[in-house]
Amino acid sequence: MKTIAFDASNQPLTIALFDNQELISQFETNQVKNHSEQLLPGIDQLMQDAGWRPQDLERVIVSQGPGSYTGLRLAVTTAKTLAFTLGLELVGVSSLALLAANVALADAKDTLIIPLMDARNQNVYAGQYQWQGEHLVNIINDQHTPLKAMPSQIAAQQAVIYVGATPEMQAEILTQVPQAQFAADNLPHAANLVQLARTEPIITAVNAIHQFNPRYLRLTQAEANWQQQHPEAKRQDYVEKVK
Repeated sequence: MKTIAFDASNQPLTIALFDNQELISQFETNQVKNHSEQLLPGIDQLMQDAGWRPQDLERVIVSQGPGSYTGLRLAVTTAKTLAFTLGLELVGVSSLALLAANVALADAKDTLIIPLMDARNQNVYAGQYQWQGEHLVNIINDQHTPLKAMPSQIAAQQAVIYVGATPEMQAEILTQVPQAQFAADNLPHAANLVQLARTEPIITAVNAIHQFNPRYLRLTQAEANWQQQHPEAKRQDYVEKVK
């Protein structure tokens, strides 16, 4: 199955082409640039390099969130457009699961993997994952939470590896989780998306393309401001609930 996979949930942008499980080509950048100027040209260049036509594609996999609002909207909209216009299978994957996949099974037996993304104001997007056999399993749902609240969810002496932690985050984590380890690779790689797309319950099977939306895990600032100014209004479910 010819697949295109991409992630634009944060500063890095990563795109990959697969034929079944074989990686054909990939593009990655970690520069502070507008993904709207790079995503489509990057896809086009990879397709040309592989000698693929748009009609050759059969599936599109995209990181659905959490992460940057702008990046998620761009990536999800692009994936939906490709799926609709080309009749492709559409698959959504947690952007935190994609980070967690940087920690290989061989390096993480019986180890808790905690991917982190900076959500500003001392908050993070975080999840808890663990390898069970050959499957990466979500132990605790992805969440938007204060960084200081994370250690309370970790058992004493639990082997744990953090992925995506900045030096400032690492210093804070070590004050409360002294046994914590930190992954060397903190960037997402679209090359891992095909593997994750085969793993339940991490994947999001999409039956209705128009209903596929980013998973922000919190309100946008505009939505939060509106609700603060209209307390009498019934709260709307702008953010997808995690069951």
